Amino acid sequence: MTDATITVNGQEAPIAPAAAHTTALDFLRERGLTGTKEGCAEGECGACAVLVARPGVHRPTDWVAVNACLVPVAALDGQEVVTAEGLATPGAPGTPPTLHPVQEEMAVRGGSQCGYCTPGFICSMASEYYRPGRCAHDAAGGSGDVAGSGGTAGPEAAADPHDPEHGPNGFDLHALSGNLCRCTGYRPIRDAAFAVGEPAEDDPFALRRDQAPPEPARTRYTRDGATFLRPGTLAEALRLLRERPDAVPVAGSTDFGVEVNIRSRRERCVVALDRLPELRELRRESDHVEIGAAVTLTEIERRLDGDVPLLAQLFPQFASRLIRNSATLGGNLGTGSPIGDSPPVLLALEASLVLADADGERVVPLAEYFTGYRQSVRRPGELIRAVRVPLPQAPVTAFHKIAKRRFDDISSVAVAFALDIEGDVVRKARIGLGGVAATPLRALATEAALEGRPWTPETVEAAARELRGEGTPMDDHRASALYRSAMLGQSLLKLYTQTTEAVSS
Repeated sequence: MTDATITVNGQEAPIAPAAAHTTALDFLRERGLTGTKEGCAEGECGACAVLVARPGVHRPTDWVAVNACLVPVAALDGQEVVTAEGLATPGAPGTPPTLHPVQEEMAVRGGSQCGYCTPGFICSMASEYYRPGRCAHDAAGGSGDVAGSGGTAGPEAAADPHDPEHGPNGFDLHALSGNLCRCTGYRPIRDAAFAVGEPAEDDPFALRRDQAPPEPARTRYTRDGATFLRPGTLAEALRLLRERPDAVPVAGSTDFGVEVNIRSRRERCVVALDRLPELRELRRESDHVEIGAAVTLTEIERRLDGDVPLLAQLFPQFASRLIRNSATLGGNLGTGSPIGDSPPVLLALEASLVLADADGERVVPLAEYFTGYRQSVRRPGELIRAVRVPLPQAPVTAFHKIAKRRFDDISSVAVAFALDIEGDVVRKARIGLGGVAATPLRALATEAALEGRPWTPETVEAAARELRGEGTPMDDHRASALYRSAMLGQSLLKLYTQTTEAVSS
């Protein structure tokens, strides 16, 4: 079957004759939509960003910005995609198009020089422009109208100085955390972001949010002996994985896509899991929260809305918004990487995984899941269906990510804490570590050094000495073993300072 299609800027186009591994970026450029650029081919620069109509968190549809360089175009079978070219309103014959408000602000604020990165910025900015819940507020934090032409605010109205990452129009600069510019400088781009107003009542992209997005298409796309499959149900996916041991399951493709681009990985069979209904549920039960393995990190963040504070601390530090719009917990855990950011947090939360295959399901504590470097107890043909986080949660939590950049970077060390402190005594301690061994792990010796002891400088100093020796830190290009060890101990001292400052204030 090769009749897979994709709707691009309102026009339906066949995916054939593209190869099964072809990315959405290459497909779009081959169709002449060259505003979509390849910068890094790893999902770090955002030059390839496009908008996709996806199921909304608070409305039927959200316009979600994704990295086109990582998404297989076959994964967009039946879906709607908008590029930077498609945001403008076409003019009458012989007249130029009318720029989209985001494009207009980027132009008048000087947000573009060479223009290479601009289309990607435009798409990420448009996704935030249409985000439900984004609203104007004054510098004091109250709501108010944004003044200026077209409902915009001038750069002089920029941000609340106490919250420089949010504009007076409610724009969250983290929406642009996955976009890089090498020549313009970020101030005029920020000015443009903070100047856009609310969508007009007749804005077609705003109106589109009130209609359901396309249903995921069952896809069987084969070219030159390679096949991309999108099953309709989890049971069908599990049967496929049993029948095709060579099949590679893929969710958000934020890791797999890098392998395709950088290492020329070519698989004979890829099975897409990202839209399976059974993997996209998020439920709150009396004793746990269950998060489907294919719910994206952005969706988890917005649907939980801070209900799991430790996860809420993780999300802003997990890659970029562009990556979080596609990445999933199932994928992050499924790769088994020792430097994934979610395992330390989930270990501290004492999470369990629901594993499923064609014969049924089993529940495995995450602390027992990893068995070696990129190895786990997951059997051939078995998938992560969901992550379960037990309730109630520890009252004292923190996630410390040590990396060279504040955001959008791979951690040298990641430490997650979940402590139950009653009457100045540590009743229970759970500490998850990443980047210090062949697998993510629990800091068991440090936990034992804390539990049952008073939350005092002496206890913390002794426990910090234990924490410095946890794992087997190594020297590599991100950090030395000595540095990693020092950061482990320092993270606990930092947590103690944070908790005592919170009490004293």
